[in-house]
Amino acid sequence: MITASKVKVETRGRCDIIDITPLITQEVSHSDLTTGIATIFVPGSTAGITTIEYEPGLIEDLKQAWERLVPESLPYQHNEAWGDDNGHSHVRASLLGPSVTVPFANKVLALGTWQQVVLVDFDVRPRSREIVVQLAGE
Repeated sequence: MITASKVKVETRGRCDIIDITPLITQEVSHSDLTTGIATIFVPGSTAGITTIEYEPGLIEDLKQAWERLVPESLPYQHNEAWGDDNGHSHVRASLLGPSVTVPFANKVLALGTWQQVVLVDFDVRPRSREIVVQLAGE
């Protein structure tokens, strides 16, 4: 059986990192499935999904790592073409990727003790993000 649902998250942009594990856990627990996989996907080209240990030090480390890897201050052709200032947002999102898949058993996500699923919004402004949660299993 496969089910799909959407959850909404409000973000602040600028590398806002939001723990969405409780939302995904709720979708799994309210489904008719006991065992399977959850695919978590964010539509759009300026946000991504990953897993981290969601704690203040690591959140700041990840933000700093993105700035070192894909600095906001560099010139981006996207900005020139569209008059935007979010070229770095698109590059960061494509490097991170738009989804993760997490197995679950007995309606419990198979995450590590210190592992959470997070949405990273790289855009330069607050956004209302809709996240697709697709569950496949039995």
